[in-house]
Amino acid sequence: MSDNINPHGQTTGHVWDETLAELTNQPPKWWMLGLHASWILVVLYTIYYPSWPLASSHFKGIAGWTAIGEYKQDLKEITDVRAPFEKKLKGMDAAAILGDNQLKEYVTRSAKVLFGDNCAACHGSGGQGNPGFPVLVDDDRLYGGQIGTIVQTISNGRHGMMPKMGGMQLKPEEIDKLANAIYNGTITKEPLFMAKGCVGCHGVNAKGNQALGSANLTDKIWRFKAEDQLASIKYTITHGVNDASDPKTRKAEMPAWQSRLTETQIKKLAVYVHELGGG
Repeated sequence: MSDNINPHGQTTGHVWDETLAELTNQPPKWWMLGLHASWILVVLYTIYYPSWPLASSHFKGIAGWTAIGEYKQDLKEITDVRAPFEKKLKGMDAAAILGDNQLKEYVTRSAKVLFGDNCAACHGSGGQGNPGFPVLVDDDRLYGGQIGTIVQTISNGRHGMMPKMGGMQLKPEEIDKLANAIYNGTITKEPLFMAKGCVGCHGVNAKGNQALGSANLTDKIWRFKAEDQLASIKYTITHGVNDASDPKTRKAEMPAWQSRLTETQIKKLAVYVHELGGG
């Protein structure tokens, strides 16, 4: 240990290499002020807000603040802003809401959460459709895209049906011909379309029938989209849709929501879905 006297102050006796020493100098004044300000702030904080545990509860704080109280206050502020719109909605049908631009914008914004909670599991968070479920962001609707129709669909659900055509109805080679004609957009030129009764549901122009929910076979928008679309078309023709007589049939059912959602919520969702498809 060196006997040299450090010109910067007293040391603790710890000296290394005769030049590096541990001093006993006081910390800078600004540092001490910061230290004292910190513990004073901690004490004030624990007095103002809930903090110290007690025997059966905890110190509530002189401010009386709680997380639940803050949540309720924030909720009240939001509810107060929404109240005039919500009151107006009760006396209007979905078509009238579409005619009021300010109300339509409010409904479209507020229904986004409603859609996410109830519809996104099948139709995707943006209406793009999850695998096996309908896309809502286009204007191709089996039952039509009118606002009243959408309200009816959400309220009562949909359970369309296409009978299986495999087996007794169509031979494999006939299914191949019909599927290829649909895939290539030439279905109206295929004689089997008329001869086998497809025209009865899909119409003479093969554009479908919204009253029945039958598909448009000319637009190449596929309800059951697949990597091998031709094979998917053949499967649908063979086994049908919601045909209880065929265990391999396509399952395509929209549940009714009128028992789970309020009338106002259904109107909101209808407007939201209507605008997803471009109105």
